[in-house]
Amino acid sequence: MTNQERSRQSGLRPDCLPFHEVLAQSVANIAPTVTPTVNAALVFASAGTGTWFTYVLATIGLAFVSLNINQFARRSASPGSLYAYIARGLGATAGVITGWGLILAYIFTAMAVTAGFANYGEVLLNPLGIAPSPIFFFAICVAVSWYVAYRDIQLSTAVMLALEIASVGLIIVLGLIVLGHHNFAIDTAQLTLQGVKPGGIVLGLVLGVFSYVGFESATTLGDEAKRPLRTIPRAVILSTIACGVFFVLLSYIEVLGFRDSTTALNESTAPMNDLAIMSGVPFFGILISIGSMVSFFACALASINAGARIFFSMARHGIFHNSIGQAHRSNATPHIAVTLAAIVVFLVPASMSLFGVAPLTIYGYTGTIATYGFLLAYILISIAAPVYLKKEHQLRPLDVIFSILGVGFMAIPVLGSIGLPGESSLFPIPPAPYNVFPYLFLLYLVVGAGWFVMLRLRSPSLIEAMEADIEASHTRFDDMKKI
Repeated sequence: MTNQERSRQSGLRPDCLPFHEVLAQSVANIAPTVTPTVNAALVFASAGTGTWFTYVLATIGLAFVSLNINQFARRSASPGSLYAYIARGLGATAGVITGWGLILAYIFTAMAVTAGFANYGEVLLNPLGIAPSPIFFFAICVAVSWYVAYRDIQLSTAVMLALEIASVGLIIVLGLIVLGHHNFAIDTAQLTLQGVKPGGIVLGLVLGVFSYVGFESATTLGDEAKRPLRTIPRAVILSTIACGVFFVLLSYIEVLGFRDSTTALNESTAPMNDLAIMSGVPFFGILISIGSMVSFFACALASINAGARIFFSMARHGIFHNSIGQAHRSNATPHIAVTLAAIVVFLVPASMSLFGVAPLTIYGYTGTIATYGFLLAYILISIAAPVYLKKEHQLRPLDVIFSILGVGFMAIPVLGSIGLPGESSLFPIPPAPYNVFPYLFLLYLVVGAGWFVMLRLRSPSLIEAMEADIEASHTRFDDMKKI
């Protein structure tokens, strides 16, 4: 069965996305502009001069996760993404738990970047004496994201690609200006990890991983990508490595730039803007703020697109109401899933804002919770890969090594987010309310698992039909070229 025939079954537009647009989905979901404008400062609070090294470790770890994801992506494709892959490797229950976690991960990522959009909206307008409510910015970001995601996936990816290229380009130029302002000096304090403690690196890695989350979201375009077995794996690994290099270099530049500043990097609400002022190019601050806003918007759009397609796929398997698994007749988008996702993305941060929670605080809370959903998926996909390859009689010793390394690297931020008792512990318990978030996420998973068990008891044939559909999606690609 061809990719067009598969897409007609789901109702999504077939073979419409070339490689650069598939890549745009992953890059926009990573939102590389967000790291130098927000995340790097949060990582610096824990890792200090080891911020760049934290991003080196995160890049290596997620590269191994990418290799495990691509064991599946090279052989099959569907809108179900990691949900379908893990179900194929570890069974329906593990797949549903993963899908449940990924829906939360993408939706909460969209909430976080919507809050980031509002923060930079305030940075731009407050000097002009204009101070609209954060809810105003939430509404703009979510409404436009909803419209584009509802209307056309090709419009979505084209918009995301253009926005990210523009914003990343601005930051690279400013980074070179900052280096020139410091005479391209070598910062030995950073390169020798002066004053860095292992516990700080571990805590920084928790936030560092969030900089990359969504790199796998190209896998949700399985029915819409051209030559999916080739374009999707390349997009997954290239987005991880390219963004990782960008994060390492920019975090090094930022720490260098703030070295002689009276304001610490982690105390700045707009680090790149402050660097622009310190480097004598204040107008760049305005451009960076605009670029940050459009990058946050692009990430919100990418997250809604990805989360809606997981939601859509699970509904088609009977996990949610059948209407959620319907595609728009003319737009060929999962319009109901997109609409439900957008409503939740708006309501949660808007409600928090009504209780006086600042946008950057909302960003920290929702972004942290989102990370747990991704970590769950990344660990399970790394476990599922060798199990799946063994079933296919294609397992190599190197694949087992990739699996162990993927799980091992992702276990570090998991332990860092939970913490262990003891003042000298390598994994100190996070401060409140972050210490509660892992348990709230666990409760969420228990609810999802309970819902699935109830469905399983009410309809025993549900599992058989779900597994048969995932197996059929896999075997449809047997005659396609593997890479």
